[in-house]
Amino acid sequence: MKLSRYFAWALSLFFAILLLLPANALASSSSSLKSSSLLKAEDLNFAGQNLQTKEFVSEKFDGVDFQGADLRGVVFNGTSLKGANLSGVDFTDGIAYSSSFRDANLSGAIFNSALLLQSYFTNVNVTDADFTFAVVDRVQLANLCANASGKNPVTGVDTRDSLGCSEMD
Repeated sequence: MKLSRYFAWALSLFFAILLLLPANALASSSSSLKSSSLLKAEDLNFAGQNLQTKEFVSEKFDGVDFQGADLRGVVFNGTSLKGANLSGVDFTDGIAYSSSFRDANLSGAIFNSALLLQSYFTNVNVTDADFTFAVVDRVQLANLCANASGKNPVTGVDTRDSLGCSEMD
């Protein structure tokens, strides 16, 4: 498990260096970044949908159903997912930066190699979730470990092992 922590640290360092390097500016229209700005959160239902590589910036997805959705490579930047149902989602290689998962259901979800920096995981259900190689802030890791249990039904990985909870004890 130490190897995975070193890998996560090295991955974090790599991305931090990338952020500091100058790069060409890329333009994007607001419609490509704010796909749901005209809809109310209670009207949204992404359950079972393929949302691969979509980007959501400053969205309010409080209580929205994403159950079983394919979220591989998705970006949530400054997005509120309070009370959202993300059970069974595949968030492999996803990024959630400065987003809130407070009271969310993450049971059975896969967060392999996800970057979850400056995101909040207060009172979340992580039963049977897999966080292998995910990068999570240490304080939030403690929140996740407080309720972690079970094995992911798809990957067979123990939730507490994937989070490195034994290293936190």
